[in-house]
Amino acid sequence: MKNKLLITFLGLILNASAVDAPAYPLKTCVVSGEKLGGMGKPVAVTHDGTEVLLCCKSCMKDFKADPDKYVKMVKDAAAKK
Repeated sequence: MKNKLLITFLGLILNASAVDAPAYPLKTCVVSGEKLGGMGKPVAVTHDGTEVLLCCKSCMKDFKADPDKYVKMVKDAAAKK
């Protein structure tokens, strides 16, 4: 009985955290403009607490050259939603 309660409780916690997490606001890579997922699994990078999704590893160089520019693009898109 205790195991059933524990499993139910953990399930509720996991579902709640998934609901609380905001969806990523963009469908395209902020560096290349390519569709996210079009070149395989997007590459996730976090800068100053903001997650940015890139279409591929090749975009990482440009992202690292000016991360604030790309973080601003994500934040601006999230504010519009």
